[in-house]
Amino acid sequence: MLQQTNPLHRQFFQNAWVVDDVEASIHRWSTELGIGPFFVTEYRNLFSDVRYHGQPAELEMIVALAQNGPMQIELIQPLVDQCAYRDSVTHGTGFHHMCVWSDSVPDDIAYFANLGYPAANSASVGPVDFAYFDTRSMLGCMLEVVTKNPNTEARFAEIAAAGANWDGMNPIRR
Repeated sequence: MLQQTNPLHRQFFQNAWVVDDVEASIHRWSTELGIGPFFVTEYRNLFSDVRYHGQPAELEMIVALAQNGPMQIELIQPLVDQCAYRDSVTHGTGFHHMCVWSDSVPDDIAYFANLGYPAANSASVGPVDFAYFDTRSMLGCMLEVVTKNPNTEARFAEIAAAGANWDGMNPIRR
């Protein structure tokens, strides 16, 4: 059943940039912008059901998350070339996507396909599904939808709390 709720009526909670070197980017963001700490996770061989433009694919990356007020900041260093990140940012640093929660990523995939925006990339990691849509003609960037679940919300709340009281020390957290 096609989801009736327009995903764009949801609140954007994350802005993301693709970078070539996540650690160097963290140091710039933390020293020049005062944003941090960044929580770094390396995703290698963790995703299942990976699709890239409808075809089975690989997806690996290093992700760094921080909080800046109500907005989560994500820095992504792709570790593969064939992915949505490299569709719009071929090298260097560039703004990539905004993100909203999803109650049903498959329903969102159908919704956006109906609008002419097929999923550029989609995958699962445990109970979390996510998909990227090339909405650059509409939004100027891609759009990500990600499964809303209590574990992810709790982790993001921990990152937000760390950012609210951050003293500028130890900008990289593993």
